[in-house]
Amino acid sequence: MKTTFLVVLLCATILSAAPAPPQNAFSPDQIKFGPVPPVLAPGAQLAVLEGDPMGSSGDFTIRLKMPGGYRLAPHWHPKRENVTVVSGSFKVGMGDSFDAAKMTVFPAGSFAYLDPEMHHYAMAVGETVVQVHGAAPFQINYVNPADDPSMKK
Repeated sequence: MKTTFLVVLLCATILSAAPAPPQNAFSPDQIKFGPVPPVLAPGAQLAVLEGDPMGSSGDFTIRLKMPGGYRLAPHWHPKRENVTVVSGSFKVGMGDSFDAAKMTVFPAGSFAYLDPEMHHYAMAVGETVVQVHGAAPFQINYVNPADDPSMKK
């Protein structure tokens, strides 16, 4: 009887000391947004849901919460970008210069994928949340290097 109690106590101690498994499901109130990295204009917020977007490899999923009018200057990515509009509306245009007249509005629930090196730009219509997933590393290359917020002081 004494041995059984010690084994149970030992197992309980080992289990309580084991690291918690990573969270792999989130309700909206569990998603923690923080500031965007310097490669994006200030004013938006970012949450990493899965993986390491800046890692050398592996899948990632992020959410970008933008205030109305927030703009992403013309840019492209070296890897495929998959975008889902979670809330709000997202205007997207294709090409090397920002032209609001040539943008298409994508409401909540919309999905798009952009193949590598597709030049595009975007703007939030009201507060908007988009989810981006793909393969790391996530990289933004601005068509006009002067549009890169990380280069501004």
